[in-house]
Amino acid sequence: MGWLDSIRRGLKKTKNVLFTDVRDLFKKEGRLVDEEFIDDLLAILVRTDMGIKAARAITKRIQTDFRGRVVHLEEIMLVIREEIQQRLEAPGELIRYAEEGPTVIMVEGVNGAGKTTSIAKLVRYFKEEGKSVLLGAADTFRAAATEQLQIWAGRLEVPIVTGPPNSDPASVAHRAAVQAKEENFDVCIVDTAGRQQTQHNLMQQLNKIHRVLGKQVPDAPHEVLLVLDATTGQSGIAQAEGFTEASPVTGIFLAKLDGTAKGGVVVAIHEKFDIPVKFVGVGEQAEDLALFEPQEYVEQLFQGLF
Repeated sequence: MGWLDSIRRGLKKTKNVLFTDVRDLFKKEGRLVDEEFIDDLLAILVRTDMGIKAARAITKRIQTDFRGRVVHLEEIMLVIREEIQQRLEAPGELIRYAEEGPTVIMVEGVNGAGKTTSIAKLVRYFKEEGKSVLLGAADTFRAAATEQLQIWAGRLEVPIVTGPPNSDPASVAHRAAVQAKEENFDVCIVDTAGRQQTQHNLMQQLNKIHRVLGKQVPDAPHEVLLVLDATTGQSGIAQAEGFTEASPVTGIFLAKLDGTAKGGVVVAIHEKFDIPVKFVGVGEQAEDLALFEPQEYVEQLFQGLF
């Protein structure tokens, strides 16, 4: 399955909610744009988890442009599409590669966000780009995390640096960076412990890992990717806020987009932070990865609706 099919499949539930619910607001002869209509439309947009700020901006434009008029579904959907498109920006360079030595990527996220599977998808992506990859399993507080990553490393045929249970995560990151540099790996992906953003001591651990990597490889980590679970919707925004305060997040990996009707959270992330969504997970397999492209996101969200 190509990436285009993947993103189409991933947005199916969000697309169904958006179109079906908005369509149900209309009668055959159209609908008068009044306060009741605006309130109903606002509620629908919020259900896609695009965020209250974006939802209000869209309904405000519709209220201004069509107040007192009878409108049809196609007119309203065109406005929604235009407004969403305007709110999304391209991520620029997908990955900031190191000028010399290995490119170090630090991966963060709360427990259950799909971090391990997302790392596997990144490994496959880089290998398909012809790059050698080394993994660093710095999630030492949960034995299953290292074991799961080791299984993926075996399947994808990449080496992995591990540490004893409950050992210092920064020491694993240190050894991974050193090995990546000495053995000329193109990419070093460092996993970090899944944690809640409210756990202050664990957030400090992220800073420590960040500093350790920078001492071994110039400008490392070159990317800090935050894995967010798309099914959590707006709570994912709170997660992003906590992590961005703890370390300089450079991009979002939006996991589990295929299992949610809250795909509008992409818009909310752009509204809240100056952090681009770079990758989208649309399944459980390593190949179920799509590169996030705003124009294609909008195309697939609205394709065939009018």
